[in-house]
Amino acid sequence: MYGVPTGIEGLDDLFFIVKDEKGKLVKKTLGGIPAYSVFNITGVSDTGKSLMVEQFTVEQASKGSKVAFITVESPANFVAASLQIRATAMGYNFKDFEDNIILIDAASSYNLRENIPDLLATLAYVIQNYKVRFTVIDSVTGLFESKEMFARAIVRRLFNFMKSWYQTAIFVSQKRSGHEELTAEAAGGYAVGHIVDGTMVVAKELIDSQYKAKIYKKPLGDIVRLFRIDGCRLSGHDTRTHFLEITESGIVKIKEPIGGGDVE
Repeated sequence: MYGVPTGIEGLDDLFFIVKDEKGKLVKKTLGGIPAYSVFNITGVSDTGKSLMVEQFTVEQASKGSKVAFITVESPANFVAASLQIRATAMGYNFKDFEDNIILIDAASSYNLRENIPDLLATLAYVIQNYKVRFTVIDSVTGLFESKEMFARAIVRRLFNFMKSWYQTAIFVSQKRSGHEELTAEAAGGYAVGHIVDGTMVVAKELIDSQYKAKIYKKPLGDIVRLFRIDGCRLSGHDTRTHFLEITESGIVKIKEPIGGGDVE
């Protein structure tokens, strides 16, 4: 087993495996999400979900890997512009590797967004012809937003497809405002979280009481963003809740856990 770097500072070392070295069990970092895993990132708006998958896309493309990015929310030209901004903020020259990113525009195409067989046939063509190893869908919620009763069947179909094509994949899913902030529940219920290999939950909270100010060590009126890995079938993982920061340049960083301690 090996890890796939995400390009998100502070995240990759949160996944690990345990090895036997001379009769002693030793924890070894994976240095990224487990290869061939299908992960879900869920949270309400303005918590950094899309930024995280854009950083993942830029990181892998900059290393020479082909990445299929299925955009369901924003038309492809807007996503391309955002990826370029993300690359600049990460210190990369986007022109050097932009051809490694294949955008599939399900936001502008009704047939791709509403017809899963057509979408998967398109993705299969892209994977075969461009030798794609990584797939991002932002967001899967957009594929069942008018038919949530089918969410589980749609997500299962997407998950099985990623496995059959040996993809390391990240899905983005939206939370309803009534959902608990740090649960893996997303629009469509627990469908996404139950099917995929692991879920990363992002959240934000307004500091509106002295109690929260004391817990988070932040002044009243501030917003704190939080991050938690809610299960991973394929490797060990840090189970603590961490602070999450979105920098002024639009880069997500995973910071120290609540209550202190190392990021590791």
